[in-house]
Amino acid sequence: MIWNKKYECMERKDIENLQLERFNEVIQRVYDHVPFYRKKFDKEGIRLKKIKSLKDIRNFPFTTKSDFRDNYPFGLIAVPFEKIEEFHTSSGTTGKPVVNGYTKKDIQIWAEVVARGLTAIGVRRNDIIQNAYGYGLFTGGIGHHYGVQLIGAKIIPASGGQTKRQVMIMKDFKSTVLTCTPSYALHIAEIVKEMGVDIKNLSLRMGNLGAETWSENMRGEIEERLNIEAFDVYGLTEIIGPGVANECKKKNGLHIFEDHFLPEVIDPKTGEVLLEGEEGELIITTLTREGTPLIRFRTGDITSLNYELCKCGRTQVRMSRIKGRTDDMLTIRGVNVFPSQIENILMQIEGAEPHYQLILERKRGLDELTVEVETSPEIFSDEVKRLEILEGKIARGIEEALGLRIRVRLVEPKSIKRSMGKAKRLIDKRNLK
Repeated sequence: MIWNKKYECMERKDIENLQLERFNEVIQRVYDHVPFYRKKFDKEGIRLKKIKSLKDIRNFPFTTKSDFRDNYPFGLIAVPFEKIEEFHTSSGTTGKPVVNGYTKKDIQIWAEVVARGLTAIGVRRNDIIQNAYGYGLFTGGIGHHYGVQLIGAKIIPASGGQTKRQVMIMKDFKSTVLTCTPSYALHIAEIVKEMGVDIKNLSLRMGNLGAETWSENMRGEIEERLNIEAFDVYGLTEIIGPGVANECKKKNGLHIFEDHFLPEVIDPKTGEVLLEGEEGELIITTLTREGTPLIRFRTGDITSLNYELCKCGRTQVRMSRIKGRTDDMLTIRGVNVFPSQIENILMQIEGAEPHYQLILERKRGLDELTVEVETSPEIFSDEVKRLEILEGKIARGIEEALGLRIRVRLVEPKSIKRSMGKAKRLIDKRNLK
């Protein structure tokens, strides 16, 4: 089933014509109503005239996360203030939070794109969705809420936390769909086991999981432990929240809803636009947003684009699952490493639990990486020799895959802090000033 065949199954030529029309509209709108963009375009010497090719978009400057913070809180709003109905922000852990304003139309668009994604994974009106994304200023919870309401399915606004209560609700309400972060899905699976609940007696059949990078092998762990199909959803606060892209049943990339979001992939160092299939940083232009429209926003997420027709029948471009973020990439002794690559290796090794942290330290002027990995209770309580064998196996697996020798430290079960939202994988203990 496809939620909106008119747009999700458009011919490529028609999609591009629509994008061109909407791009011309949005650049005029931001120039007229957002001083930040007017100054930026004028400084770059950009004359606003109707562009005739999508390639001309490359002449426009990028928007970055720092632009949000420089214009905090309302400097990027493009409509009269009375038209804004809702605000959402990022966590703001690295400074002032990103502020995104939504008009009534923006909320309708948000509900529409989330409904498309949920429909693509198989959600129907008779489903009961347990929404364990956080509600509030974070976009994950309320975004899924709007999409479920539009479909007409039943929603349980559980939010994050109180995990034993989550399991009780899952059991008693017969929830069929779980929406949350992948790391929280794993934690729920742990608590299900602790409580002695037989996962096969639950009604859960699928999960729409996102808000953090996760590997294919992590997907396998979640599917096995929760007895569900797990799908990837992509979004970010700056653009709209969840609903920018979603996997379908084929699990072969995430469909970007191109009638609303125009994607590009660039070389993060040079800014050069890359070809289809080449891996780089995802850039998104919002084509229909009213409250906070963005031109060529640098997401920081590493992916590639695939324009081949999907077997599900949708024609909109697919992005590969996020490999990592440009600001999460570590360079250890000349080797580039993403946390998701290490996660993928850990998930293949028997005895290693899917809970880990990367500890980055600087010793004698060099960066050193230690991987802390939880083990199963059986292995941790076994003889020291067996732990040493497992540590060696993990270290060799990482060295063979990445060409990098790093330290591995096994830690006792449940010693790594569980997250109700996005998991914190990297602990940077370097004193860089």
